[in-house]
Amino acid sequence: MEKQGLKSLMIFVWVVFLGMRAIHAQSVEPRDPVGLDEQVLSVALSADGMTVASGSVDHTVKIWDVATGKELRTLSGHTDVVDAVALSADGKTVVSGSMDTTVKIWDVATGKELRTLSGHTGVVDSVALSADGKTVASGSADHTVKIWDVATGKELRTLSGHTDMVYSVALSADGKTVASGSEDGTVKIWDVATGKELRTLSVRTSAVDSVALSADGKTLASGRGDALINIWDATTGKELRTLSGHTGVVDSVALSADGKTLASGSGYEVKIWDATTGKELRTLSGHTDIVWSVALSADGKTLASGSQDTTVKIWDAATGKELRTLSGHNDAADSVALGADGRTLVTGHMTAR
Repeated sequence: MEKQGLKSLMIFVWVVFLGMRAIHAQSVEPRDPVGLDEQVLSVALSADGMTVASGSVDHTVKIWDVATGKELRTLSGHTDVVDAVALSADGKTVVSGSMDTTVKIWDVATGKELRTLSGHTGVVDSVALSADGKTVASGSADHTVKIWDVATGKELRTLSGHTDMVYSVALSADGKTVASGSEDGTVKIWDVATGKELRTLSVRTSAVDSVALSADGKTLASGRGDALINIWDATTGKELRTLSGHTGVVDSVALSADGKTLASGSGYEVKIWDATTGKELRTLSGHTDIVWSVALSADGKTLASGSQDTTVKIWDAATGKELRTLSGHNDAADSVALGADGRTLVTGHMTAR
């Protein structure tokens, strides 16, 4: 297939995919075409809460100063939609995944592209960084997960086993374990060092849209297309409990570092759960459109949510109180991440070309 034909096909598939996600997540009135194009696709936060990175359909990654809201720099280099970003804990390195099938590593302070990681043959839907910033995991529409060395850009291994698109990847804090969720209805847990598939957790009846791991890699949460959430013992593969309460696709899940608190985004709401008992603690209402992404600080006290309504909201997880709304983007907040101390927020957006 000629290059132009392949690109047109990829764009068509991407538009269909986004449309299916939105319809599946919630029945909503048709939106203005500009609004549909202006989606926040991916966000990431540094641990000190001072830096935000955002990825956009305009092919760029932007770096922002949280305290002032000032755009510090624009990172250009991708040739297609940037739909995944992750920041190292120290905020010095940003990783981006794109529809152009590449993963790029950037120096936040200078905006310099350090290296390009090529190897995927499909859209890179998700990226994750280990806490020490040394290891990257990427999940792709090509059904694989790849593990990369940040310092060298070398592909360490390819994890094959899924039979459909990999929507989400999560790394344990020590970088030793990676979890992946797929359209094929499974979660797979892998040993990063060897690439060995340790176990497969099967949902069977639904796609797995989101996954999260506790810092020690022992607890795993998975959000499903049928509105349910599963909590698993990642070391044994045993399903500990199923959480019900949402009415649409669970597009995002996040766990506190100790694995005791869970946040989930679905429809227009965010829910907070006691992951050890499965009890729903509270529902956070305030968004006026689909919540695409949630993130918890390591201590589980602060929560961020990103929505199609173009806002990012910061919440007190203990009380459910909305602390502030960030409206700096004129785009939908599709993905958010919090730094370990809850001080830094990264947001990603999709802006019309």
